[in-house]
Amino acid sequence: MGRVKTAILISGRGSNMQALIDAAADPEFPAEIVRVISNVPGAGGLDRAARAGIPTAAIDHRDFDGRAPFEDALQTDLITAGAELICLAGFMRLLTEDFVNRWNNRMLNIHPSLLPAYKGLQTHERVLEDGVRFTGCTVHFVRPAMDAGPIVVQAAVPVVPGDDADTLAARVLLAEHRCYPHALRLVADGKTSIVDETVRIAGASGPTGITLNPDDGQS
Repeated sequence: MGRVKTAILISGRGSNMQALIDAAADPEFPAEIVRVISNVPGAGGLDRAARAGIPTAAIDHRDFDGRAPFEDALQTDLITAGAELICLAGFMRLLTEDFVNRWNNRMLNIHPSLLPAYKGLQTHERVLEDGVRFTGCTVHFVRPAMDAGPIVVQAAVPVVPGDDADTLAARVLLAEHRCYPHALRLVADGKTSIVDETVRIAGASGPTGITLNPDDGQS
């Protein structure tokens, strides 16, 4: 069985994309990154992917009259690249139900909170406003509703005294860079199944998340 051909969709610098590329550089990793696509021409992640020898494309959503034509162009590029799985990595476009359903159970996203808490934007600011003690990140299969879908991997990250949105975001990002390759490995290895919209992981006898120490990310 060959490596699962995986495309990454980005809109910006692509730090989570880089974590996936680095993991997939190991020939024993079960996924191969075959395409990086950005909806923002000139996004920093495109250069990073190109330096890693990965084919890239920029498909500017502003060039299309609506979401459906944009997604048709995206779909054509993905199929041409042979993609079997999609990873959203800072892709800042809401996808239509039709597109999501085309890739049902074959598209992953990472979000900087412990879903279902704190969906949407301004995540870290809202965490700090609410005074919660732990936040984190979540890798999940994509569903039509925003930041919804069966959860593959989560990591809990402490909120420490003196945090602001930037310091908290940096700590969460460390967890994201560990969680996303771990989740992609599980999915590409065929270890995941979805039962009643809950991910089951073959051989798992306990939690499959990533654990961070309270001082991780502090210097």
